[in-house]
Amino acid sequence: MAVLPIKLTKTNRDKLAQVLWVLNWISVVTGIILFSLGIFLKVEINKRQDLMAESQLQSVPNMLIAVGLIACVINFLGGKICYDCVDTNKFLRWKLVMLPYIICTFFFTLSVLVGALMCYSMHGQLEEALTLGLRDAMRYYKDTDTPGRCFLKRTVDQLQIQFQCCGNKGYRDWFQIQWVSNRYLDMSQREVVDRLRSNVEGKYLMDGVPFSCCNVNSPRPCIQYQITNNSAYFNYDYQTEELNLWMRGCRQALLDYYTNIMHSVGLTVLIIWLFELSVLTGVRYLQTSLENVLRQGDPESESDGWLLENSFVETARSNFNIIKHLGKFNQINISTSVSLIYPPKRLF
Repeated sequence: MAVLPIKLTKTNRDKLAQVLWVLNWISVVTGIILFSLGIFLKVEINKRQDLMAESQLQSVPNMLIAVGLIACVINFLGGKICYDCVDTNKFLRWKLVMLPYIICTFFFTLSVLVGALMCYSMHGQLEEALTLGLRDAMRYYKDTDTPGRCFLKRTVDQLQIQFQCCGNKGYRDWFQIQWVSNRYLDMSQREVVDRLRSNVEGKYLMDGVPFSCCNVNSPRPCIQYQITNNSAYFNYDYQTEELNLWMRGCRQALLDYYTNIMHSVGLTVLIIWLFELSVLTGVRYLQTSLENVLRQGDPESESDGWLLENSFVETARSNFNIIKHLGKFNQINISTSVSLIYPPKRLF
């Protein structure tokens, strides 16, 4: 029994072909949109590549770019096919092509769905890349005279100012690393020398943060040094008073930023997938109805169209049998080839 059968008259088939011709051209535009989304996502990731560890984050934009280009080609061809299907005689030239075209389009549509799901499943991978990348960027913050790292101070400062964040998980992350270069430390001061000697690794650690952590909305002048020393400032208690620093960590700020982008892109790709699926469904109805017209031999007659000629179970079983027979055929060919190369020895 056919799956979702419908009856189409000659007028209905012509209208369906014309509508599908228009929809295929719209699908070319959606392919351009997919391509543009991939480029946009790639640019956004590359903007802060220095703050991310090496990962497979580029796989999503690369897939969207590839799918967008394929969509333009497939839907351009689909528009040409649907345009010719208005005339039953012209359909004959595409008769052998349409089924392979529909199968290829089905797998392409499936790849669009995979692209949408990948946008929603990147959260964990993105969080790990940002955690490791920000950790290394903060570690090399002081290396302003080291080739390959001299730009990281400016990058981190711009990040903290733009996203109103501080540190990796929070401002206390700066307490655990030396973010002031030794060339800016006065070694003649005993306090500096004692602080360096008190650390096992010889690092100059302090309860301070870079200037870019300061909250510009705070009415109080920024307290960025001796943050945990209540006696260092008048009327100050760092445990009870809201600090005039950005409280949110930069990892969470960037994670929220990219998650919003990914969800927006994923939703757009999902809508495009539904649209492509509807176009594919229409093309399938058009193909099956026109093939039935050819079987009947009357171009003006009413014909049946369907998604599958048999039920899902029967279709799956027949395809499995085809694959099974192909496997047996390959085994026979291999056995024949082996016997030709190594003929059996005669006993007598």
